[in-house]
Amino acid sequence: MTETLPRRFPDRDAVADVRAEADALEPGAEGAETRRLAGRVMGRRGHGKLVFLDLVDRSGQVQLLCAADRSGPVELDLGDVIGVAGRPTKTKRGEPSLAVDELELLAKTSRPLPDTYHGLVDAETRYRKRYLDLLVNEDTREAFLLRSRLVAAIRRRLDEDGFVEVETPVLQPRYGGAFATPFVTHHNELDQDLYLRIADELYLKRLIVGGLEKVYEIGKDFRNEGVSTKHQPEFTMLEWYEAYADYRDTMARIETLVDAVAREVLGTTEVEFRGHAVDLASPWRRVSLVEALRGEGVWAEDEAGLRALMDGRGVDTSHDKTWAQLLDHALSHFVEPNLIQPTILYDYPIELSPFARTRDDDPRIVERFEYYAGGMELGNAYTELTDADEQAERFRLQQAEREAGHVTAEAGDPDYVEALSYGMPPTGGLGLGIDRLAMVLTGRETIRDVILFPTLRERT
Repeated sequence: MTETLPRRFPDRDAVADVRAEADALEPGAEGAETRRLAGRVMGRRGHGKLVFLDLVDRSGQVQLLCAADRSGPVELDLGDVIGVAGRPTKTKRGEPSLAVDELELLAKTSRPLPDTYHGLVDAETRYRKRYLDLLVNEDTREAFLLRSRLVAAIRRRLDEDGFVEVETPVLQPRYGGAFATPFVTHHNELDQDLYLRIADELYLKRLIVGGLEKVYEIGKDFRNEGVSTKHQPEFTMLEWYEAYADYRDTMARIETLVDAVAREVLGTTEVEFRGHAVDLASPWRRVSLVEALRGEGVWAEDEAGLRALMDGRGVDTSHDKTWAQLLDHALSHFVEPNLIQPTILYDYPIELSPFARTRDDDPRIVERFEYYAGGMELGNAYTELTDADEQAERFRLQQAEREAGHVTAEAGDPDYVEALSYGMPPTGGLGLGIDRLAMVLTGRETIRDVILFPTLRERT
């Protein structure tokens, strides 16, 4: 049948524009200009001489008035894709519509659509057959269109601020830039293992050494770890690095960026997320990491003391092999869920931050911060470590962590150390989870609702 269907439908208008044009008319009036629309038939009412169709495209929905003596007979099924030409009109009851003069079938559905009234509600089907979810659930379409506007707004803001968008390798001979387990693959021609990147960091900072000064990348990262409401093995990250800046400058840049992006895509900084009213307006609250842990009664500077405090609170610490792992566990268990309003948590122990610069007044603390909203971490940032010798020593400390049982500690990268030896200017760097920010702005409670095709267990 496709051999007989049109190959194209040019010069079409957006449904939303035609609907707005029709809405401006008086009830019963008809516009003077012919408009062309294309989309999917998602509703049908009436029969015989007058048929009402609901036509949906990416921009919205409009009613079609198909009079038999004007458009001809209507022989369609729900889900068919059609092209129409006609004039905007407003019914006597005030419904913006298009009075159809011409109608042609562009694509035929051979399967019945899900319930178009109640929508597709089964979560498993929505994730596995996203095309059906998008077809019948308007809120799903809007969520992903919002996500697209979110990414465009971030790019626009960073471009305006003088950043250069770059691309770095997804396949890497060494992985680094985060505590994570990588995916491993093998290149047959080179006969060597390569890793899907877990972060963009080390390559982007090489570009700072090379003099690009302000760089960013929005791309996929991959971590061979668990799946949860906020974790997927494939996810989207923004990372930027700015020469001649530190973590205080980066704090100001991220809070104003999120504020501006929310206003652009939502028209407000106030959102509802996981039952909480969250205001993303800058400036954000700032709390030191030690202050936050002490406030929850789970701060100790040694492994035994911290483990005892956590065990005493009923937390299973059997999988935490080092003080650094215990500290990270305490942070995620006791502190993070309570950070509802946007909060910057700053100044971390050096053991948790192999790439951050130490504070001048305390070599045990690094200039790092993480930022949270709605009880969820959105990203991580720090004043970058720029000393090659100190970076080499940090890698040695990470190797000791690995030998002590912290299997995701940094493996080290001699070429990156060599790059630093050529001189890296003072730099502030940041990572932002695009998927998580999209969750907050759309009010979705699971990351699978903001990733078009989330990773799922294969059905057997």
